[in-house]
Amino acid sequence: MKALILVGGFGTRLRPLTLSVPKPLVDFANKPMILHQIEALKAIGVTEVVLAINYQPEVMLNFLKDFEAKLEIKITCSQETEPLGTAGPLALARDKLIDKSGEPFFVLNSDVISEYPLREMIEFHKSHGGEASIMVTKVDEPSKYGVVVTEESTGKVERFVEKPKLFVGNKINAGIYLLNPSVLDRIQLRPTSIEKEVFPEIAAEGKLYAMVLPGFWMDIGQPRDYITGLRLYLDSLRKKASPKLAAGTHIIGNVLVDETAKIGEGCLIGPDVAIGPGCVVEPGVRLSRCTVMRGVRIKKHACISSSIIGWHSTVGQWARVENMTILGEDVHVCDEIYSNGGVVLPHKEIKSSILKPEIVM
Repeated sequence: MKALILVGGFGTRLRPLTLSVPKPLVDFANKPMILHQIEALKAIGVTEVVLAINYQPEVMLNFLKDFEAKLEIKITCSQETEPLGTAGPLALARDKLIDKSGEPFFVLNSDVISEYPLREMIEFHKSHGGEASIMVTKVDEPSKYGVVVTEESTGKVERFVEKPKLFVGNKINAGIYLLNPSVLDRIQLRPTSIEKEVFPEIAAEGKLYAMVLPGFWMDIGQPRDYITGLRLYLDSLRKKASPKLAAGTHIIGNVLVDETAKIGEGCLIGPDVAIGPGCVVEPGVRLSRCTVMRGVRIKKHACISSSIIGWHSTVGQWARVENMTILGEDVHVCDEIYSNGGVVLPHKEIKSSILKPEIVM
């Protein structure tokens, strides 16, 4: 089987992290976002992954070369010279996706994090005999999304309603699809939306089915959702009794600590924290609801909550970092500084407090 991951553009919503690497390579729970998806695809027997990309393909491919060998899976790029929306990239990668087998192929949005029940999706797709299957997830506030209205018993999609004013259902597109090769005949090589143009056409012919995603789901393409996604992901590890979760008197709730990270005496860490490779957390530090990426040093008695600390940054002694502060790569926060929602571009030194949410250029 093959799969296409829609990598897309510049990742502006996750700046300043995406100023250092393309968005799919931003770490999530101690590994690049896209690796969660590639590993899930590999686990169900996908042999080739095509990345649909229009930005820095060489960075992506160089990075993924190691994983190609480790995971024994072929990874190729299909590069757009102009943005082609969510359907155009499928037409562009047509020759890579079609082979003699006639097998369906997966399409995933690179921002989506979930338990990836892909094996169940293959069974579902075979059982209904339609042309395309989409994964849907139930949400509390459907009015913010495009809602997928389905026949309850079969999952057959009846129609799509964009940001409904009145309640028509609570299932939204989860950005994971399984498509027969014939779907490619419906897509022209031009900027097109799979959600607004291609799927409604297939649904009108009664050939589109929706499977409700079991477990958690989050689009982690922006900081607040990234932090929520981390909580849901760690919670799912807890439910599976994963040995990856840290334990000890200094840990509260679900925490992921890379084995190469060093943690000092008297720290209190958690809930919902990921600490990456090579990090040094000095004594007396307090961390909650945050991600600390590779090579970060957090000095004595610093306190960090609801924030993302980018690669190789430093947070000074007694500093306090909170309220969706996002530090880019190699940012140095001096001792006793307070950051309330600061978004700091890479390679900066912060010598005075950031009292209200703002971007520090």
